[in-house]
Amino acid sequence: MKKIFLICLTLVFSVGISAQNKAKKPNIIYILADDLGYGDVSCLNENSKIKTPHIDALAQGGMKFTDAHSNSAVCSPTRYGILTGRYAWRSRMKSGVLWSYDTHLIEPKRLTAASLLKKQGYETACIGKWHLGLDWAKDAKGNVDFTQKINNTPTAIGFDYFYGITASLDIPPYFYIQNDKITATKIDSIDGTTGKGFWRNGPIGDDFKHEEVLPVLTQKALNFIQKQDKNTPYFLYFPLPAPHTPILPTKEYLGKSGTNEYGDFVLMVDDVVGKIIAAVKQSGEENNTIIIFTSDNGCSPMADFKELAGVGHNPSYVFRGTKADIYEGGHHVPFIVQWKGHVKPQTVSDKTICLTDFLATCADIINEKLPDNAGEDSYSLLPLLTDKPHRFKRKATVLHSIDGYFAIQKGKWKLEMCAGSGGWSTPKPGKEEAGLPPIQLYNLENDIGETKNVQAAYPSVVKELTALLTQYIKNGRSTKGSPQKNDGVFLKKPMAWMKE
Repeated sequence: MKKIFLICLTLVFSVGISAQNKAKKPNIIYILADDLGYGDVSCLNENSKIKTPHIDALAQGGMKFTDAHSNSAVCSPTRYGILTGRYAWRSRMKSGVLWSYDTHLIEPKRLTAASLLKKQGYETACIGKWHLGLDWAKDAKGNVDFTQKINNTPTAIGFDYFYGITASLDIPPYFYIQNDKITATKIDSIDGTTGKGFWRNGPIGDDFKHEEVLPVLTQKALNFIQKQDKNTPYFLYFPLPAPHTPILPTKEYLGKSGTNEYGDFVLMVDDVVGKIIAAVKQSGEENNTIIIFTSDNGCSPMADFKELAGVGHNPSYVFRGTKADIYEGGHHVPFIVQWKGHVKPQTVSDKTICLTDFLATCADIINEKLPDNAGEDSYSLLPLLTDKPHRFKRKATVLHSIDGYFAIQKGKWKLEMCAGSGGWSTPKPGKEEAGLPPIQLYNLENDIGETKNVQAAYPSVVKELTALLTQYIKNGRSTKGSPQKNDGVFLKKPMAWMKE
């Protein structure tokens, strides 16, 4: 009898531990701003003329990273990296971004943060800007049929629910998509616009207004948080369409920043973050929810840097360049994590991290091991978040410009495999680079503005970093594990430095 009692007690205890462990799985909210500069966040820029109290509050309650990087200087490849933990140049995308009717980029069988967490019992949702390709239905003549089911939406790679837009808010078609169908009941067309409110010509749904998109998506995200069962963990990937063009702050924000319409739109983004924080607190899950805030790349020139400089504001902070560039202004982004009870408040990390690190971090949090063919460029941030920086494994970080040019950063050194910006800033690829050395080396420790190319003075550093970059490319991974295959053929010009 005593033996039976002990067995029953053990079973009850085991079930209790199991339930406790399940309850300990944290909710995860990933807020991704679109084209927000590092210098636009006031807790990261002592000279910022734009004040972001809600983002600052998030940092006050957790950890801010001062050396975080998007794996690319533009939209689509960065998003690929966030969800897959793999540099996007390993996929078929070697440069640029996806456009209106480009097909899906993430391979359906590839592990993503969403599919990983879904397997562990998470409710998963993507609400916002997708920009990773969709497979639109076509009629017999090859024309897109918007009324039919869309294949390979986010629901094909681990998301239980999707509500959002196909790409950037200035790229048609202009529809809300719910799971795999557009929500519009009537389709019209809209003419393009110019200036800060720029968008292109294209088809538009009868329920779609550009200036309402950010508020609509925000309400959908709030609804998702509010309806969650406290016994089921959730993952909300919330990629905002702002402050990317069209720059459309609503009336209540116009003129509030004291800068220009872009600054006003940044305030609107900050307010969205405040609403998410408030919803989490109201849900009673504040101590069991990880909130991450970052940006997909640096600020776009569409913000009007000259106009902002006139009032003393620089979205790129002290960095050279803008969105699209291999320079720091292209990919050095804000990154803030709040996880009450786990991440100490008001903490700062200066470790070099990359947005590809999200997948490995999720796996570490739920105590799952990634297979060899997943997260090839992802390193867990959990050691940094839990005050064990000596356990953080990232050795070097590979960066990529819009034109497909590479850079690699290791410690204080950053080697850029091009003569100029690799993107939109001067010197642009082509004639502007004439007479310049074909590569650039910068000591970021004493030259964060990348003003002095010292490649000629440090040939051994150039040799070491070129070899490491070559190794990362040929191995199909930058993490430990068996070699993996890259997809497609690399552009030859950016790869001219690599010995085949």
